[in-house]
Amino acid sequence: MSGHSKWHSIKHKKAATDAKRGKIFNKHAKLIETAARSGGGDPDMNPRLRTAVQAARDDNMPNDKIEKAIKKGTGEIKGVQYEEIMYEAYGPSGVAMIIQVLTDNKNRTVGEIRHILQKHGGHLGESGSVAWNFDQKGVITVPSEGNDEDKVMEIVLEAGAEDMSVEDDVFQVTTDPKDFMQVREALTSAGTSVSGSEVTWIPSTTVELEEGDGRRLLKLMEALDDHEDVQGVSANFDIPDDILERIREED
Repeated sequence: MSGHSKWHSIKHKKAATDAKRGKIFNKHAKLIETAARSGGGDPDMNPRLRTAVQAARDDNMPNDKIEKAIKKGTGEIKGVQYEEIMYEAYGPSGVAMIIQVLTDNKNRTVGEIRHILQKHGGHLGESGSVAWNFDQKGVITVPSEGNDEDKVMEIVLEAGAEDMSVEDDVFQVTTDPKDFMQVREALTSAGTSVSGSEVTWIPSTTVELEEGDGRRLLKLMEALDDHEDVQGVSANFDIPDDILERIREED
């Protein structure tokens, strides 16, 4: 899980500003609207919507914004039809990347994604060129502060989680997508706080990066993540902790 867990912890530290929070809310709104349009506006009857709403709440998205997005999806309020696209790409040192997008203008978005990749030493790949190296998983983040590692591990494994790792100041729980909400609800029912949850793509193998390419890749992933149409970025990289710490200190 190195590529996902390290990028997730870096994103978590960068997401505090109001400007960044506004972008995050807009991305959640798109996902909620799309889920409601495809499966209805009742989260209890629409697992995809339920997951999208919970992810928005994890990021403290206000309830009125969540409700508005649902109503746009069900047609109660005029909304936009978004297309879901998964781009496969390569970054510095041949790092494999999956970029998940929701867009109302495919031609505009692919041009902008291609430009970002080229600017940071990457390029788009053919369909199927990197997806074979990734598995879709549920990932749940639990703050380590105030939570006992053994207790959290016991809860999640009993609920069906596949694994739990420690990364910086959080525990990251990995699940099969079908067990994702079940594991999350087991944690909250036990009074354990959850700081983030998503269904994402996890690499099965990783490429260890030197400092230069590590810095370039993180800049690339940040630029992609800042794009309004990008819902998620996954990459099969690892950066040794000492190098990562130097990069963080200089940013």
